[in-house]
Amino acid sequence: MEIVAGQNDLTLWWRVAPGGVEVTRVETGDRNVVLPETVRGLPVTALGHHAFSPDGTAPEGTALRINCGGGTPENDARRIETIVLPSKVRRVGNYAFYNCVALKELRVTEPVDCWGGSVFMNCRSLRRFFIRARDNRTESISYFADELPEELDVSVEYPDGGAARLIFPEYRESYEENSPAHHFDFHLYGPGYPYHHVFRERALPLAEYDALFAGLLATEHDPDCAMRLAWHRLRAPRELTGEAAVRYLAYLKSRTGDVLGWLLKERDSRGLSWFLPRCGADGKTLDGAAETARHLGLAEPMALLLEQRRGQTPNGLYKSFDL
Repeated sequence: MEIVAGQNDLTLWWRVAPGGVEVTRVETGDRNVVLPETVRGLPVTALGHHAFSPDGTAPEGTALRINCGGGTPENDARRIETIVLPSKVRRVGNYAFYNCVALKELRVTEPVDCWGGSVFMNCRSLRRFFIRARDNRTESISYFADELPEELDVSVEYPDGGAARLIFPEYRESYEENSPAHHFDFHLYGPGYPYHHVFRERALPLAEYDALFAGLLATEHDPDCAMRLAWHRLRAPRELTGEAAVRYLAYLKSRTGDVLGWLLKERDSRGLSWFLPRCGADGKTLDGAAETARHLGLAEPMALLLEQRRGQTPNGLYKSFDL
């Protein structure tokens, strides 16, 4: 078996495919996997059916051992937590990540022209996606959103240097037997269905995405999900209109204490510096946040909060009188 150096300890099987190489199977015990960009000088352009699945069929093609200084890799795809696909991958086969139950994060580069069927079946932990976009189109998101009804957190990097971070709230579908009528009733639970199906010809219209926020707030929803959605749209305002920005900021200001607590928990000093002049927090809220920062040992956030608090304190409170 050929052995080459790489970023992981893994064994992959490959075969020649149109435009490059198809990886037909990957075996590894690593938690964070970066697939090689090339095999024998040819770009990796496809990921085969059941490629990462621990329950896949016998490998096809030529075996290649990639070594990162370890021994023979123990094959346990159920341990994989993050995967970075090669930038030239244009096709992902059916059930490619089937039963990768610990997979949390996937990184892809557009365009991926073909996503197979049930690619993420039983990927119960997968929530986070990072995408390098082609022009302004992010077509892979439409597949992720349609395949996974859970809350999704998607970061997009555009060729012009811009960025967006989008939250897709969770929803659930169910069929309940209606015996007297001899049929099944279809029900949707959760406010996320419109977000997961807002796409037009696989493209994401951000204005339509933003227009869904009022409907989200009008239904029973997870307030922390709504908070994260509003926050990330404001912090990475790709194609964000002034009207939508006002709506998102108003929601965050209505939950100032929760936002400050979340930012402190995330150690987001830059976000805190951005939010404090805009939130209109009163002294009691700022004092509570400062106490939280003190408890967590966060020096920079503590300084930012105290500076904001000092600007609110009437000068008269600092006067002294000698008798």
